[in-house]
Amino acid sequence: MVISSVGGLILDFTVGNYHGIAVFQPVINGVGGNLVAVQASRITTLLHLQKRKGIVEDVKGCPNVFGTFCKSNVTAKATRVLLALVIPGHLIFMYTIAYMKAGHTSITWTFASFYLTAAMLQVIILLFLANWMVHLIWRLGDDPDNVAIPYLTAIGDLLGTSFLAVAFHLLYLIGDKDADVGE
Repeated sequence: MVISSVGGLILDFTVGNYHGIAVFQPVINGVGGNLVAVQASRITTLLHLQKRKGIVEDVKGCPNVFGTFCKSNVTAKATRVLLALVIPGHLIFMYTIAYMKAGHTSITWTFASFYLTAAMLQVIILLFLANWMVHLIWRLGDDPDNVAIPYLTAIGDLLGTSFLAVAFHLLYLIGDKDADVGE
């Protein structure tokens, strides 16, 4: 609840300064939350199929970035596939928003770069946290589907809103003063 409240405060402050953020906030949070929920559920299902609750033989210590993204195991491969969906998915949503004239923020190369960077950072962090959190909750003997996914989606909302706010602020600072970026 605290995580979501902080995200709401950031959004409230940011919408007052950058009106264009309101149409992109549900997209960045929705995509990130759905991708991390899929990954957390996949990892949990794999643990249920292969191990007894509370026992994680193949994971020693804390999961690291290399293990999360670069190994040849099924989980790392799924992580890479989900990460590969971020840019095309957001491009589709971004241009759908522009086509429907749902926001007044111009879709420029600069805007797209900042927006997609924010989206990628959010999902990279969420996928790493999913790997770590699901294994931790499993070690504690709880079902990660019931515990991890609500936390991960709340963290995703906080990260997405924060990164989007930073992106809009940076756009404003570099002179992209579109009507909805801020004047």
